[in-house]
Amino acid sequence: MNIKLVEVTTEKNVAHKGVTIAKQSFSLRSIYINPEHVVCMRPDEIMKRRQDDGLLPEDLDPRQEFTKLYINRGHSGLDVTVVGAPDFIQTKIDEAVSHEKTLLKG
Repeated sequence: MNIKLVEVTTEKNVAHKGVTIAKQSFSLRSIYINPEHVVCMRPDEIMKRRQDDGLLPEDLDPRQEFTKLYINRGHSGLDVTVVGAPDFIQTKIDEAVSHEKTLLKG
């Protein structure tokens, strides 16, 4: 069972009046993660600093924490930053895994 999380996405190049500016902008979007593919989680302190600097969307609570997930994709991996502290994300993963084990398969 996949879990729904909110990812912080980065748009690195922003065009202004036809000129590309080397500026980062951030936005939020929903993503679905297979918890069986999460290899590692850790607090994302860099994203927290970006929020403190006012670079993230304004509708985020300033007390919000962020987690970097490392997801296995076979020969390579995928890193995503999601909204929520590692303990909160771990709770969501545990709930999804325990719910999946209680389903009858037949």
